[in-house]
Amino acid sequence: MGKLDQAFREIEAEVADPDADFSLPGWIYHDPEFFAVEMDRVIRPSWQIVCHESDIANPGDYRTIDYLGESVIAIRDDQGRISAFTNVCRHRAMRLVAGPAGCARKLVCPYHAWAYEPDGRLTGVPMKADYPALNLEENGLHRVDVELWRGFVFVRLEDAGFPSVAEMMAPFEAEIEPYRFEAMRRIGDVRTRDRAVNWKNVGDNYSDNLHIPVSHDGLTRLFGRTYRIEAHGWADRLYGDVVADERQNLWEKFYRKHLPRVEHLSDEAQGRWLYYKLWPNMAFDIYADQIDFMQWLPTSPTTCVLREMVFALPDDRRGMKLVRYANWRINRVVNAEDTCLITNVQNGMQSRSYGTGPLAQSEVCLRSFARKIRALIPEARQPYPPAPGWSRRGQE
Repeated sequence: MGKLDQAFREIEAEVADPDADFSLPGWIYHDPEFFAVEMDRVIRPSWQIVCHESDIANPGDYRTIDYLGESVIAIRDDQGRISAFTNVCRHRAMRLVAGPAGCARKLVCPYHAWAYEPDGRLTGVPMKADYPALNLEENGLHRVDVELWRGFVFVRLEDAGFPSVAEMMAPFEAEIEPYRFEAMRRIGDVRTRDRAVNWKNVGDNYSDNLHIPVSHDGLTRLFGRTYRIEAHGWADRLYGDVVADERQNLWEKFYRKHLPRVEHLSDEAQGRWLYYKLWPNMAFDIYADQIDFMQWLPTSPTTCVLREMVFALPDDRRGMKLVRYANWRINRVVNAEDTCLITNVQNGMQSRSYGTGPLAQSEVCLRSFARKIRALIPEARQPYPPAPGWSRRGQE
């Protein structure tokens, strides 16, 4: 981890980046060798949301998340604790559970019936005496790090020193507190959508401020000139305030005029659409009426899957239900526009004619993300790809 330790020191110390005025190069958005390196250095050590604590409220309740060829189970044990394990039997590597959710007082392998407790202990092996090398204590489930933050459950495959979710969000705690995340509940099923783009393209577009007035007419009508972005360490903060504009369409006007008062929120928060992007591939879209969560999980150098969930405080008011529907109608258009944008950007990134592009001073979030990637993987400073095998040189 020597290279990563040095990279972290540079990032935290805000060492000047000689390439700060340029974007990341196009080749790292489709190159298989770079993809393999960034999965090890960026995604495997990073926190990923699994669910809300209320989704696994009872002993034996579990939720899974699959990425990078791994499947992880987050499960509540009999003492009420939440733990996470790789979804792999220690006998013959069989997946213990299938599907995104379930309840099991014991995790029993469907292959040979090895049985594990929700705390990961191996407690049942048919024909146990037939295994001369078996030690029950040494063959419990492989544990994965868990973080609980404001009611949400996060996991990471490895620890390489990245900050916790709590540390990333620490600058915003006073702003987050009134929304009562802990009391929220998921509304609707977890949704996944495949995208034919490199995972970084999704995040770049999320944090890009300059495309809003050009490509999102609806958001421009909704926010006017209030949209702002800020880079804060390992998290980006973006926001826009809903304004009156006669050009707004039916759903935009409906949302603005009929959002019921949320008494525990300030007047400012009442009409604010607040966005947080957390390193490296997660985002919260926070509204007075609900919270949308999205993460973009890499599946190949040129594909990823969007995993989305919606959370809200219990509220049976008819007006709130209608406003949430209006919110969905507005954002459905935005998502379609963004999908078109990132797909075309991905196509352009694969042109040999594209190296890097200049970044505006106002593109603070793109600058912040690019700086971290370049520190973690210095080859990202090269406008064009190095000779194949670069990641193995010096290791042979």
